Amino acid sequence: MFARLPLAAALLAMAGPVAAADVPSLAGITVIGTAPDPEDTRPPTVSTATRTPLAVRDVPQTIDTVNVDRAREFGITDLGTMLEGVPGVTATPDARADEIDIRGFSASYNDIYVDGLRSSGQIVRGTANIERIEVLKGPASVLYGRGSGGGMINLVSKQANFTSRSSVEGRVGSWDTVGGTVDLNRVVHDNVAVRLTADAQNAHSFRHGIQSRNRMVSPSIVYDNHQGFNWLLQYTYEEIWRVPDRPVSRETLPADVPIRNAMAHPDDYMVDTQHYARSVMSYAFNPDWSVKWTVGHRNAEQDFDHLYGGTYRPATGLITGRMRAWQETENTTTSTQFDLTGKATTFGLQHDLLVGLEASRERRLPRLATISGEAPNINPYDPSVWYAKTPWGNPTQYNDHRSRSVSLALQDLVTFSPQWKALVGARLERYRFQSTNRLTGASRSYDGTSVSPRAGILWNPLPDQTLYASYSKSFSPYGGRGLMSIDTNANAVYDDQPQTNRQWEFGLKSDWLDGRLSTQVAYYDLSRNNIRVQDENDPFVWYVVGLERSRGVEFSMDGRIAPNWYVRGGAAFQSPKVEEDHRPGRAGMYKTGVARRNGNLFVRYAPERGLFAETGVTYVGTRYLDVANTQKLDAYVRWDALAGWRERDWSVTASVLNVADKTYWRSTSLPGAPRTFLLSASYQF
Repeated sequence: MFARLPLAAALLAMAGPVAAADVPSLAGITVIGTAPDPEDTRPPTVSTATRTPLAVRDVPQTIDTVNVDRAREFGITDLGTMLEGVPGVTATPDARADEIDIRGFSASYNDIYVDGLRSSGQIVRGTANIERIEVLKGPASVLYGRGSGGGMINLVSKQANFTSRSSVEGRVGSWDTVGGTVDLNRVVHDNVAVRLTADAQNAHSFRHGIQSRNRMVSPSIVYDNHQGFNWLLQYTYEEIWRVPDRPVSRETLPADVPIRNAMAHPDDYMVDTQHYARSVMSYAFNPDWSVKWTVGHRNAEQDFDHLYGGTYRPATGLITGRMRAWQETENTTTSTQFDLTGKATTFGLQHDLLVGLEASRERRLPRLATISGEAPNINPYDPSVWYAKTPWGNPTQYNDHRSRSVSLALQDLVTFSPQWKALVGARLERYRFQSTNRLTGASRSYDGTSVSPRAGILWNPLPDQTLYASYSKSFSPYGGRGLMSIDTNANAVYDDQPQTNRQWEFGLKSDWLDGRLSTQVAYYDLSRNNIRVQDENDPFVWYVVGLERSRGVEFSMDGRIAPNWYVRGGAAFQSPKVEEDHRPGRAGMYKTGVARRNGNLFVRYAPERGLFAETGVTYVGTRYLDVANTQKLDAYVRWDALAGWRERDWSVTASVLNVADKTYWRSTSLPGAPRTFLLSASYQF
């Protein structure tokens, strides 16, 4: 399991000179700060949107922040569930990957980042070493390259620093959940701090036969000479093993089939393994100018062998035609980035400048095969899949997908006066994608150049109120959408131009109650053009057609409303539609799988010592399942609550997820968990 630890340590030690010669990429790192009030989870600055630490009010786009520790108090550990209530975000559970839409467009494969490094590929990402999640709404290509346009998700990891305390935690809960976390942060020298975070959890599921096992370890070290030079080294290893739950769609089953009945083979498995290493070296020449050199390497593997699908036959009362799939795949990203930031004054105008150079290499190497007709028929009321699996032979698909890119990003936050600011920027990127079919030897490539602009203006009519308007554009080239790949078939149709995403956004960001409470409200109009689709009857025929548009309003708030009382939440109302499509019956329809309304509201009572409590609701609206908008998943509301007791260094928390024990469906085949309990205890030192 830990065979690669020495290799990762060597990579970190040599990260500077070796990676520079190897031409890799890494996007911006979010600066982590400590709020004076430990219960106030608002970050003092964010950098996901600008790659420089700025106040949220100085960013002319919507940014929502999720505190991971708050979610994990309720026993929520997966990324999708954590993001369910974020306005404009729809999460659909899938055993293979984090399936997430932002403002109606998928962010599952190319728009999830860890510390600014693209975390691409079909994989489930853990949250045990994540401090917080920043969700930037709208196109982000000006700083991060290709993207779907709906937005991006940046997971900010826990890292060595000179202020955080150490802690240990243990937890037990429903469905045989047992886990624990060790987080050791120590200042070992005036200039050196080290941190080791480790987490382990075993759990079954409310679904019979489904279980999981998570393991994570992340050492990091930071050197700061307190005279402008800072160097962070970090390595993270994570393994998520599980029996995957991929049953038949519930629409095909009788309504009285128990939701706890799963249909996995006892030998089914799926395992995601990640190795993530980074080096962040920065130097401040003076209070106004600094440079940062970031190098990152990520290796993610997903291996599985499991049953899925099938058709329920009312005449026999059995499920037939289950498929068996096997896959071994590897995703590798190596990247380097050089940022120069500084302040300057010209003609009485103040400039906060960023010049970024970036290079990146990615590779996806999947080997897979499927078998039909091997699995026996299943009675959904009494599922049994005990049979001997046959050995796998050679893969039926074996491809090698690669990409390279180099880019130059320029950004300027111009201050005209205390009331007026403007943020302008652009990114020039050269990219190349290549795919090789290792079974046939066929190989094709696709390359191009794209410019991604962004412009926004901010006006402070009052000291605590900021009105803004912005325009941004992103691109998704052929080969870089969804799972990275090029069609090697000689008849494949390539796009003449990349798919483009354009957004107009208008909003108001406010601070209330002497800055203790923050709110933001926004209206946006986001469109996607030049969409490439596959013919439904001929897999070798593709069309470049259509326009999709999402319009909506979002509101969010976070902060303290009274002594010891805190609130967080928000709501979204969106209309993601297919505007133009030459195929009949599609134009004017709502996009499938996207909730048009969602949100959450949590209230927390948290004095410094003694009893604390929190309760809240998460709402997800209806989602259409078919292009014709005739089938849909019902909306649901989930009520969660917790209570605990704490003294200065220790605390005990009892939480209940789905207090009302409501039955609801998160996807076409997977129900939400019934009432679930978790008891945790932690000690800080």
